[in-house]
Amino acid sequence: MLSQKTRYTIRALQHLADTWRQGPVRLDAIAEAQNIPRKFLTVILSEMVREGLVVSHRGRDGGYELALAPVDVRYGDIIRLTRGSLALVPCAARNAHEKCANCLPEAECRLRGLMLTLRDEMAAMLDRTTLADPITPEPPFEEHEAV
Repeated sequence: MLSQKTRYTIRALQHLADTWRQGPVRLDAIAEAQNIPRKFLTVILSEMVREGLVVSHRGRDGGYELALAPVDVRYGDIIRLTRGSLALVPCAARNAHEKCANCLPEAECRLRGLMLTLRDEMAAMLDRTTLADPITPEPPFEEHEAV
């Protein structure tokens, strides 16, 4: 699952992509529009400035804007920066691989095989999708009564 930090980061960067080339966006405007706690957003945007994805402008007309064109910011990179890996289990991570505790040897584990395939498919999709790509919100799932 994506951490709250990763979800907030994606929403903040999507907001900056939506305002690309319109000048800096104030932190309060992002926080309010994206329902992100201001203190948490300050930390997130500072990290994105250090990573080179966001530029910070000080002063009365200051704020934040993307350092790169939205077409150059891939969702896979955002998740890797904030989460470290796209894999759902440590043994399926390509760059941050770790053996799972209490598991079979990796060469015998079919779950690892499944998770590697899933990780590769997900990485391919996230690495070809950028902040410039249109993503349509989906309606909420209907709640079903318990049977």
